[in-house]
Amino acid sequence: MISIYKLKPAFQKLLTPVLIKLHAKGVTANQITWWSIVLSLFIGIAFAFAAQYPVLFLALPIGLLVRMALNALDGMMARVYNQQSAKGEVLNELGDIVSDIFIFFPLVFFEQSALHLIIVFMCLSIINEFSGLLGKVISGERRYDGPMGKSDRAFLMALYGVLSFFAVDISIYSVWIFSVVIVLLIVSTLTRVSKALQSV
Repeated sequence: MISIYKLKPAFQKLLTPVLIKLHAKGVTANQITWWSIVLSLFIGIAFAFAAQYPVLFLALPIGLLVRMALNALDGMMARVYNQQSAKGEVLNELGDIVSDIFIFFPLVFFEQSALHLIIVFMCLSIINEFSGLLGKVISGERRYDGPMGKSDRAFLMALYGVLSFFAVDISIYSVWIFSVVIVLLIVSTLTRVSKALQSV
């Protein structure tokens, strides 16, 4: 299925010079993961205040691009320089979920007409990541299958930020948009679980 995640190898290749420089400065994979979590907190705070200061909507596209780079770099650092650890894996997985909550939560202030769907969207995002982890538990391989994975959700929020910055009102479509997103999340979750079971 189509997903922005499929662009990850090319994105990682672009980040290789940055990886080399960070390693030369003694930066570790876990430090990068922490940077990503803290950045996500600041993105969420900026997003929450964007109604008063519209320029802060740009924290979504800019911040999420940086977060995506950090998410790629921590994994690359761990693999390339043999920094993989149980602590790092726990930090990475929990960090992704916490970071998503930081970034998604301010939607409740902006999308009152679709508030119930926003809550379902956040819950299903967590379940979607958990279903990917189940793949590792069941078959030893983390699953990233299906649409509306972490990268796709980041793109959605980045686009939301850009449209909001330019004062494009999508509130009349919010129910439909998030209904589709929820369906895609369900498809993604079921696909991940199914693929995990098939690989046993």
